Amino acid sequence: MNTLVTLQDPQPADCIETVRAFNRFYTNQLGLLGRAFLDSRFTLTEARIIYELAARPGLPAKKLIEELHLDPAYLSRILKKFRGDGLLTTRPDPQDQRSQLLELTAEGLSEARVLAVRSREEIAAMLSPLNAAQQETIASAMGRIEALLSAATRNFILRPHQPGDISWVLGRQTKLYVEEYGWNGEYEGLAMQIAADFIENFKPGREFCWIAEAGGEIAGSVFLVDAGGGTAKLRLLHVEPFARGLGIGRALVRQCIAFAREAGYETLTLWTNDVLVSARRIYEAEGFVLVAEERHHSFGKDLNGQTWQLGLR
Repeated sequence: MNTLVTLQDPQPADCIETVRAFNRFYTNQLGLLGRAFLDSRFTLTEARIIYELAARPGLPAKKLIEELHLDPAYLSRILKKFRGDGLLTTRPDPQDQRSQLLELTAEGLSEARVLAVRSREEIAAMLSPLNAAQQETIASAMGRIEALLSAATRNFILRPHQPGDISWVLGRQTKLYVEEYGWNGEYEGLAMQIAADFIENFKPGREFCWIAEAGGEIAGSVFLVDAGGGTAKLRLLHVEPFARGLGIGRALVRQCIAFAREAGYETLTLWTNDVLVSARRIYEAEGFVLVAEERHHSFGKDLNGQTWQLGLR
C-alpha cells in the first residue's frame, strides 16, 4: 500500500489575500497578461517550454506535462508548431514508447538565447531604481518564497519496493557517501550484503523496504529487518539531495517504528556513524537512545560507530 504524505497546514485568510495581491502586482509588473512574452512571437507558455528544452536537451514530453501541469493536447499543438517552425526535433523515448524526447534545433537554441537576454534586460530595468542593498533584499525574499513553497506544496509517497528498486538504491547510496563523506567502495560491499540477505531471506509481515517517491522520482528509502530475539533493525536509510528538507527521512523512520510495533517487536535498533548528522537528529527526535559507541576504520575512513535503540513496549 502506498502512503501519501503532504506537508500542508491551513492558511490564515489575511495571508491568502496578501499572496493574491502580490500575484496581481507581479504579473502586471512583468507584463505577463499580454499574449506576447518579452515582445517576442511566443506566448508565456511557449517561452517557458523553450527555456526548459534549452536547459535540458532530450527532455521527455511527459516530463513537461508533469512539471508544467500542461494539458497533453495543448502541449502537442505547441510542439507541432515548433517542429513546423524548425525549432524542434523529436525522437521516440526508449524508456517509454508513448513519449517523445525533445531537443531544440540550432534555430531553437538561438531563440532561447534571445529570450534569455531579453528576460535579463527586463529584470535589470525593473531593479535599476533600487540600490544594491534593496536589490539583495528582493532577491533574498524571492529565494525564501521559492524554498518555502517548494517544500510546502510537494507531496511524496512511501511505497513497497519493486523489482529494480533495491539495486538502484545501493548504487545511489554508495555514490552519495563517496561524494559527501569520501567513503570508498567498501560501503557498497556492506550494502550489497544487507540487501542480498533481505531479498534471499525475506520474512513477510516481519520485514519491509519502503521507497519514497517525490515528483515521480525515487527520493529515499529504508529497510526494516528481523534481528532475532524480538528485535528489529532499521537499515540503509537515505534521502536524495533534491528531496532533503521535505520530511522524507522522518516519515521513513516513523514507518519503520509503526511497522515494528505492529509486527510485535520489543526493540528497534540501528547502527550508524556520527558523521551522518541529519540521520542522527531524526533518530533522537523519534525517541531512539544512544546505547554504544566504538571507533573503527571502515570505508577508507576513521569513524565513530554508534548503536541506537528504541523500546517499543
